[in-house]
Parts: sequence; C-alpha cells; structure tokens
Amino acid sequence: MAADDTADRDPRPAPGPVRRGWGFLGALQGAPVLAGAPGGVKAPEESAHAGAGARAGRLAGLLLRGRAAGAAVRRTPAARRGGGRSGTPRRPRGGPRRFYERMRRAWDRPLTAYYLILGSGLLITVLGLVMVYSASMIYALQLSLPATYFFRKQFLAVVLGTGLLLLASRMPIKLNRALSYPLLVGTVFLMVLVQVPGIGRAVNGNQNWIYLGGPFQLQPSEFGKLALILWGADLLARKQDKRLLTQWKHLLVPFVPVALMLLGLIMLGGDMGTAIILTAILFGLLWLAGAPTRLFAGVLAVAGLIGFALIKTSENRLSRFSCVGAIDLGPDGECWQAVHGIYALASGGWFGSGLGASVEKWGQLPEPHTDFIFAITGEELGLAGTLSVLALFAALGYAGIRVAGRTEDPFVRYAAGGVTTWITVQAVINIGAVLGLLPIAGVPLPLFSYGGSALLPTMFAIGLLIAFAREDPAAKAALAMRRPGVRWKTMRRRVKKRPSGER
Repeated sequence: MAADDTADRDPRPAPGPVRRGWGFLGALQGAPVLAGAPGGVKAPEESAHAGAGARAGRLAGLLLRGRAAGAAVRRTPAARRGGGRSGTPRRPRGGPRRFYERMRRAWDRPLTAYYLILGSGLLITVLGLVMVYSASMIYALQLSLPATYFFRKQFLAVVLGTGLLLLASRMPIKLNRALSYPLLVGTVFLMVLVQVPGIGRAVNGNQNWIYLGGPFQLQPSEFGKLALILWGADLLARKQDKRLLTQWKHLLVPFVPVALMLLGLIMLGGDMGTAIILTAILFGLLWLAGAPTRLFAGVLAVAGLIGFALIKTSENRLSRFSCVGAIDLGPDGECWQAVHGIYALASGGWFGSGLGASVEKWGQLPEPHTDFIFAITGEELGLAGTLSVLALFAALGYAGIRVAGRTEDPFVRYAAGGVTTWITVQAVINIGAVLGLLPIAGVPLPLFSYGGSALLPTMFAIGLLIAFAREDPAAKAALAMRRPGVRWKTMRRRVKKRPSGER
C-alpha cells in the first residue's frame, strides 16, 4: 500500500542513468522501443508502476515528435536559402539574371506601352507648363505684358490639346483614315494662304504664320507633319494590301511628290527646321514600308544635295553651322544664342539654381521659352532635370516603337512609326542645338516649348498613339478585365456553386 500511495502522490518515474542522444529514453520507465533509435531500452516487465510507465511512454512520444518538428523548422530557412545539410546559407545563383528576367516580364506586359505613352506625355506637358512660366516671365515684363501672359496662352493651348488628345484616343482607326485626306487638303490650302500678302505673317524672318486676330496666330506647317503621316500611312497601307509596294513606282508615287510639294511650300517661307522634320518623316515612312537600300540611298542623296544647296545660298544658315560647338561669341556675335545656351547649362550644376532663379533669361539668352527652353531647364533644375526630360522622351520613343512593331495593322504600324519619328527627331534636333552638337534649326521641343500651333497637333498625335496602344488584342483584354462589371462577372463564373448548407 505504501508503494501505491507513493505512486499516487508523485507519478514521475525514478531517475535513471542519463545517456546522450536517443539514450535518454533509458531514464524513462516503460518507454517503448523506438525503431532506429540507438540506445532504446525496453521497460522491465516486473515494474510495479504500470500507470507511470504508460504516462512516461506518452511523454517520450511527445518529446520525440517535438524534437523532430523543431529540427524540421530549423532546416526550413536553410533550405530556402539554398543551404546544405549544415544549414549554411548560399548566395542565390543568377541574382542579376533574375532581376533582368523580372524587368523583362514587367516590360512585356500588355499595357506597358499604353501607360508609358500616357504617363510620359502627361509629365512632359506638365513640366513644360512649369518651365514656360519660369522662362517667359522676364521676357513678358520686358514687353510690358503681365508676367503670366505666355503661361496663360500655353495653358489654354494645353486645355485645347487635351481635348484633341482625348478625341484622338477614342476615334476608331477607320475614321482616322477617312479624315487624312481632308486634313491634307486643308493643310495645303492654309500653307498656300501663308504666301498671300496681307494674310501671311513673317516671324523671325520666316513667312509661315497666319494672323487669326488678337494675340493668336497659326502656323499651318506644324499641321502639315500630322497630315503627311496620316495620309501617307493610309496610302502605303492600301498599297500593301494590294501587294504593290514591291514596285518602285507605287512606293514613290504619289507619296514622294506630295511630300516634296509640302516641303516646297515650307521652304518658300524660309523655315528649314520644319522642312528637316518633314524630310525625316518621309524617310521614316519609306523605311517602314520596306524601301530597297538603293532606292533609300538615292532619295537620301537627292535630299542631301537639295539641302546643301539651300544652306550654301544663305548666309544665315551658314553662320548657324559655324556655331556648332562654339565657345566664343564670334567677331559679330553670330554665336550669341548658342554660347549663352551652353552658359545656362554649365551654371546649372547637378540640381540647378532653383525654379525662377535663372540668370540667362534676363535678356542674355534669346528665345528662352521656345527654342532654348531646355537650356533654362538645365540652369534651374540642373543635370537631374535635364536627364529627367531625356528619360521621358526616351520612354515615349520606346513605347511608340513598341506599338509600331507589335501591331498587325499596316496603317497603325506606319502611323505609329511616323509619329514616333516626328517627335523623336524633333526632340533630338532641339536638344542637340542647345548642347552645341547640331546647328540651331529653330524648332521647338515637342510638348515642352511654348507655342500652341506646335502643341495642338503633337497632342493629337499622342492621342493617336494611345488609341493604337489600346487596339492591341492583349491590351484590350487587360483593359476589359479592369472594368468593374466584367471583373465581377468573371469572378462569379469562377466561383463554384456549393450545396445549400455547406459553408
């Protein structure tokens, strides 16, 4: 009875010899023999503590399961890190390659081009508004005008351009093709009116403006770029459908003669900068149409000879070529604008002098809010600001090339390629002139410089790119999935019906 009382008061077994590893089970009375456990001891049959032995066996099982679970938990991080049996972490193989794959998958998403065009176009326009206000306030005060005069006109142009952008982004492709011919005819008519005395107006020596009354005037040659792109894209697409582009006469006629007519009307007003942009659009469309190398080289040689003759016969154009890379004003100050543009960029430093703190815009740098607004941006926002502008234009150009390369519609390919060529080449010419790498051509920075006549057709062209990006089948599906109604219906189809009473 004494032994039974003791067992009731303290059911724990008497301590036994302590062993390492699995041998600790020998200290537990009644512990079962475990498979694979060295040192497992069988409980003696003559033990009087049967109840205590059973409880000790259950305790041993719990200890073993806890020990195994703890080992598994300790091994999990090592396994995740690629560690071996010792648990030592190893560096993941292909780290840069994995990052590259993630970035490639992100860039290959269906809506990448759509968001790049929309985001970069919006940011360039908004930043351009800010810089137009900062760069033009001193010039406006010098003309005895309010400091916000040019900003208000540019803001009005942005509002109108936003409406054109939204309209173009929702227009069907068939309507764009149908409107290309009236747009071309209307543009040619306005360009002819520019040369009529009393209607056309000369600005900075170029006869390419039409006075509309009040503070408003129009430059029809800017709309000529858009007209040539849409009309040329429709013409080449129709000929491609009929398999006629393999013949030289169908590739060149009537596309090249019409482009030469527009170039002639522009050069009558003396605007060689716009003529260069139009020539780049012409060659871009011919390249997209698959023009043979000999034909491409021949047209390029003819255009080069005509350009050389036009430059050689004009003292003003020759002086602009002499100012490429100049760091001195010249004997007669012919390189004043180019050199002061370099001064503005050089004084900006890494992060600029701050918005509104430019020195060159106080009468030193001509055209600070139009052709040389990039120089004021570099002075006030520094290298960081100029690189941001370049990155936005690079993103816009990449997105346009992606839209043109992935579509199956020939009209979309030609139109998207033409718009991308137009904006990219014009940005390169403007920025190259400010940096002193190219002659000053007198063309504005797209979406950024002051000027409603240049901004309106450019924003319409951005709307076209947005519409073309939305026409991609994968982008259509992705946009459809983002509509609330479509997503709710899709989720309802995915959910399986459960029996009534099942939760």
